[in-house]
Formats: sequence, structure tokens, C-alpha cells
Amino acid sequence: MTKDKLGVGVRAQIEPEQLLELARKSGAEAAEVYQSRSHSQPVFFEANRLKELQSAQSEGTALRLWRDGRPGLAVAYGPCYPEQLVDRALALSQLNEPETIELETGSGISYPDLGETVPVEQLVQWGATAISLLRSSYPEIICTAEWECEVETTRLVNSSGLDSNYTDTTLGCYVAAEWVRGDDFLAVSDGQTQRGRLDPTLVAQQILQRLDWAAQNVQPVVGKVPILFTAKAADMLWGTLQAALNGKRVWEKASPWSDALGNHVTSTEITISQQPQAGPFSCPFDDEGTPTQSRIFIASGVLQQFYTDRATARLLGSTPTGNGFRPGLGSYPTPGLYNWLIQPGYRSLLDMIAGMEEGIIVDQLLGSGPGISGDFSVNLDLAYLVKRGEVVGRVKDTMVAGNVYTALADLVELGGDAQWNGSCFTPSVIVDGLSVTAKL
Repeated sequence: MTKDKLGVGVRAQIEPEQLLELARKSGAEAAEVYQSRSHSQPVFFEANRLKELQSAQSEGTALRLWRDGRPGLAVAYGPCYPEQLVDRALALSQLNEPETIELETGSGISYPDLGETVPVEQLVQWGATAISLLRSSYPEIICTAEWECEVETTRLVNSSGLDSNYTDTTLGCYVAAEWVRGDDFLAVSDGQTQRGRLDPTLVAQQILQRLDWAAQNVQPVVGKVPILFTAKAADMLWGTLQAALNGKRVWEKASPWSDALGNHVTSTEITISQQPQAGPFSCPFDDEGTPTQSRIFIASGVLQQFYTDRATARLLGSTPTGNGFRPGLGSYPTPGLYNWLIQPGYRSLLDMIAGMEEGIIVDQLLGSGPGISGDFSVNLDLAYLVKRGEVVGRVKDTMVAGNVYTALADLVELGGDAQWNGSCFTPSVIVDGLSVTAKL
């Protein structure tokens, strides 16, 4: 511990081993320290021009301990007084009921670094390239963008001997194009999250495709028609399934699939898995230190298993799946997902559209999606009308309503165009059974 001339503890960089020792001396029978350090370099574009370069660093430490079986959690950001952090955690523990202590055992493991950094100059070049490609076809549009490289180091140490850490470097971008045509306003956005490199040309091409489709506004069809959710919009459907597979919801009997293991719950075309090493959201261990593992949740429509943290797995009488994650540094671990992969089909987005006689393409949504019940009614921020295999224009003032479980039971097709939408790797999806209403 660092001390001033009077022998009083001063703010210092927090060492996990020091916190564990202080917690032990204060009467805690078990403790863990979760530490996260990040450094990001975002590049901002506004009104088609480079606006700002930034560099940001942050550090957070979460101490969780148990005294007399009662858990207490305290958080500090940046340097702090280690004794005060331990005292806060102990004080909070007295307010909680005793619980079973769930700690991963192990030894020191440094996992290989994930991803690689790129210089700010490269981010600037990628951003300028994307905007140039967009405005070469549509000089009247106004573009904003953010391109970023973020390096995050995670370390988890506990009193059961575990000491695991890894460094994760991700690249991300977001590009938005605004097009004002008289009284008509159109905003199209897209982005990427990758490791190693970003593709400004692909981002620009995807936005240009949407701008081309929106060349004119048309009246939508209404009633029950096939709906094509692009990969960018399909996450709305999968979010409901993620909630239904949450082991905590299953234990609470809040999931409609609580008693459905081994049964068909979706179309046989759907297979959903979790792959620890796939894509930019891979990670070697969860926030409890449990090693992450490959898991198949739904195989050809049949429910195989749920995802859990350690406490939920014990309640369900199952093995932890490595899915104990903290919604925030000051939160307790709870079942969460880091990778969600839907096995894609074979046809491209354009080929899927060519096979539609009539229907709606949904690309951007307004408002929140459905909850675990699956029922929803959402406004379409960006959608298009398809007739005889061709996109004929943009539809406005339109809503889509229905039930996610029914839609995925009536699945028509999964596309071959899967991409990362957040931590969800999803293709485009065509479903039946949804209703379209519009202000005509």
C-alpha cells in the first residue's frame, strides 16, 4: 500500500492481490477482483469532413467478497484507496442474505491476445474512403461517421487460485447518410465490428444499395405478406430467442421453453450455436472465470440446452456453460451471451429478393423489439416494397406486427449473407405469418 508522510493510505493503482489480502485480513472467507482497462482512439466525421480525433483511457476494478456467506460488491474507477474499496464491499455484504459461494478454481493463465491495433491514420483513411464512395454517387447526401480502435485488457483473480487475463482489440465503424428531398427525409446507416481490418468499400456499397432502393416512395401492401428482415434488422427476431434460452428465465418459469428440452421449438431450418473463437466478439473466459465453450442451443429446430452462469447452473442441476457476464462493472454476473451464430442458408440477399412475388423488406426499425412473449408491433424506419422479384421503392408510415415464435416456426428461408450485427452473426430471414398495416 502506498502511504503519505503521515502514514495514511493514498490513492494508487489497484493491485488485485492486494485487495484479496486486505479482504482476507478483514474477515472475508472468499473474494474475487475483476479488472478492466481500455484505451480507445475514435475518429469522428461530421458533415462529410473529418471533425475530431480522440484518445480515451479508462480503468475499473470490481471487488466482490463474502463474509459469513453474505456477498458484497464495490467498484472503483481509476486509482483509489484500496482499504476504502474493501470497507465498502464489507458494509454492503451485511445488507445481503447468505448465499452459496460460486468461484472458479484454477491458476495463472494468460490467454493469447485477440486482434491487432491499427494506427489512427488508417482509421481516417477508411472513413474518408467510405464517405467519398457515397458522395460520388449521391453528392447531395450528408454523412456522419465514427471509426474506432479499442484495446481492452481483462483480468480476473480470486481467492481460489484463479488468475486469468487476456487483451482484446476490436475495430468498429458506423456510417450514416442523410438525404433530404423536399419534405422527405431519409437516413440510412450501417457499420462493422471486426478484428484486423475494416472494409469501407463494403460499408459504402451496402448504404448505396439502400439509397438506390429508396429512389422513390411507394404505397405498401397490407395484410399478411412475406417479410424479409435483412441481416441488419433480423436481430429483432433472435433477441426473443436469446431471452427464452436464458437459464435464469428458465428457472423462474418465465421462459415459454422451460419444459421444452428435446422438442421442436422453431423451423427445422434453424440451427443456433455459440462459438468462443468466432468473430470479433470471441473471448476465452466469462466474467466468473469459467472457460467459454462451443455450444449448440438449437439443432435443426430442436432445443438442445440453455445458457447459464454458475449460480443458475447449480439451481438447474446442470454444468455452467461459461455464460456468466456482468451487464456493468457494478453488477453481479448473470446469464449472458457473447457470441450468437445462426447457421446461414445459401442464397444471396439479391437472389432471395428475386424469388419473392410480393412482400416487404425490413432494414431499420423504430422503437424496442418484442420481449420474451414474442409479441410485437413495430414501426418501420426503413423498408421497401418488392413486386415480382424487384424492389420498386421505399414504403413509409408502415408497421409490422406478429409473434416471433410463430414467425420462426413459419420460416421461409435463411439467406447466405450472414454478418455480425452486434454480437449476433445472422443472415437475412424471410418469414410468413406477420401482418403489415400502413397509413395510406
